[in-house]
Amino acid sequence: MKKLLTATILFIAFLPMFAVNIWVSSDGNDQNNGSKEQPFKTIMMAQRKARELRRLNDESVKDGINILIADGTYFINEPLRFRPEDSGSETSMTTIKGANGAFPRISGGIKVRGWGKAGRVNGFENASRNLWVADMPRKAGRRIEFRQMWVDGVKANRASNLDDEQLDRILSADHENEVFWIPLPDVDLDETQQLEMVIHQWWAIANLRVKNIEIVGDSAKVSLFQPESRIEFEHPWPAPFIDSENEYNGNSAFYFVNHPALLNNPGEWYADTDHGRIYYWPRENENMNKAEVIIPFLETLVSVEGTLDNPVEYINFENISFEHTTWLRPSRRGHVPLQAGFYILDAYKLKEPGTPDKASLENQAWLGRQPAGIELRNAQNNRIFKCKITHMAATGIDLVTGTANNEITACKIEDIGGTGIQAGFFGDASFEAHLPYNPKDEREVCRYETISNNLITDVTNEDWGCVGISVGFAHDISIVHNEVSHLNYSGICVGWGWTRTINCMRNNLVHANYIHHFARNMYDVGGVYTLSAQPNGEISENRIEKLLKAPYAHIPEHYQYIYFDEGSSYIRSIDNLTEKDKFFSNTPGPGNEWKNNGPNVSDEIKNKAGIQPEYQW
Repeated sequence: MKKLLTATILFIAFLPMFAVNIWVSSDGNDQNNGSKEQPFKTIMMAQRKARELRRLNDESVKDGINILIADGTYFINEPLRFRPEDSGSETSMTTIKGANGAFPRISGGIKVRGWGKAGRVNGFENASRNLWVADMPRKAGRRIEFRQMWVDGVKANRASNLDDEQLDRILSADHENEVFWIPLPDVDLDETQQLEMVIHQWWAIANLRVKNIEIVGDSAKVSLFQPESRIEFEHPWPAPFIDSENEYNGNSAFYFVNHPALLNNPGEWYADTDHGRIYYWPRENENMNKAEVIIPFLETLVSVEGTLDNPVEYINFENISFEHTTWLRPSRRGHVPLQAGFYILDAYKLKEPGTPDKASLENQAWLGRQPAGIELRNAQNNRIFKCKITHMAATGIDLVTGTANNEITACKIEDIGGTGIQAGFFGDASFEAHLPYNPKDEREVCRYETISNNLITDVTNEDWGCVGISVGFAHDISIVHNEVSHLNYSGICVGWGWTRTINCMRNNLVHANYIHHFARNMYDVGGVYTLSAQPNGEISENRIEKLLKAPYAHIPEHYQYIYFDEGSSYIRSIDNLTEKDKFFSNTPGPGNEWKNNGPNVSDEIKNKAGIQPEYQW
């Protein structure tokens, strides 16, 4: 722990003192020279100038480069890409930051203008005369496809029958014919081309595009579009639950979303893609003549990508708000996750159990990865400091592959549809998810990363099965002094693969974090959750409390403060403060150590957990 703090102080101490400055302003011009008096208009042009200075080995950059962004909102048309040619060095870093205390916004969205009263509109009878309407914005002559909308910085809700108190339950799942039987809907859901069904499945939810709803007596038969129909009815884990013996809390819950008849509350919207119109029922005190309404069209804002032989290095981001991303796969191909938001490309039950790693394994799965607002691949020694990551549809920040010695510190990460911060390998289209990962080239593994003193809150607000911080196959990851709160599933997850086989994971540290208000809608959770063999793994001095009880769980008591799931091995859990002595180990491996975990841990540990005073900006 002392080594980590010392490294952080040294990092700050050695920031360049006489760096060359390149200025950006929304009032600038890309034909300018980038000086304070003649700033560029776009960050891309500032990047280009910085790149050219480095290419030419200009003497002015020996102490580094600052790209200084004036206050304001910068709507970008494509991700900001940082390549090996943008790299700095240990003594000459490139820093992109707000100028003179400014906190500029970089947005992947577009404003929706021209709102007016809609009056009565066929199909929106439940909205009465409360609707406002605007034309869908266009990019390159095409209407924007989107799944999110923000009004004056507050996320609006897609029209749905989601009720926080009670959801309907499926009646049965016909796997052979690929249909669900459900109770008769309360509203007429005809013309289902854009309708989606969201179903609660143990520790994950699935977004399913509805092909048809056929009324049969006092119930209805729901069929789905491909490919999610096949995936949903073939994949064994986590499958829709049927409480056939009435032993638990009922069958899987579900709700419908994205239909005009479901728009019946303030704060809800519906996009009529056939006619290019957006309908919205304003909340109290929202003035649609003045409101800033933004929809996203980019899935990624910043891409830092090098190669294993030539990684991107020594780029810092400071005092910037990264905002507004979407994620379109659920609208185009559905979304059926295995766990933690990783969606299934193919999965099925094995007729004869057994895989190269586990003789008893009865299923296989190949996965895809959600996009992130900020993505790093083959990148080392970079830093994201005192930034805000917000209004995003999927992941906030993702260290995908080949990353090392990066630092995410003192950031505020909120209003994220999926996972807040993610790192490591989780399988892909070519690597089965239950196999141990130990690549021949060690450089592919994410390693020596620091995630510290971040506030991560209101994440997982679309994909309930995602988490606050998620680390897969990676080693020497330090997750320390973060506050992680208001989640639908687990707080911090480390590990992947469901295997006791020794793999690339080792030396991962989860220390002194404050985790609270989690498990709001899902269960089979942990404040800290682990998978697979992780030699010298440590979970220590964390404060874990306010574990909520998911109303839709069919086994409501299946929750825990620290959860060693399948194959968890060689991990120490020491001095963690929890409200109850409620822990669980599901077929763990050898070498685990439990010591002094529960409600009787000292107040000193309780008070030190979470964000340290110097970072509580």
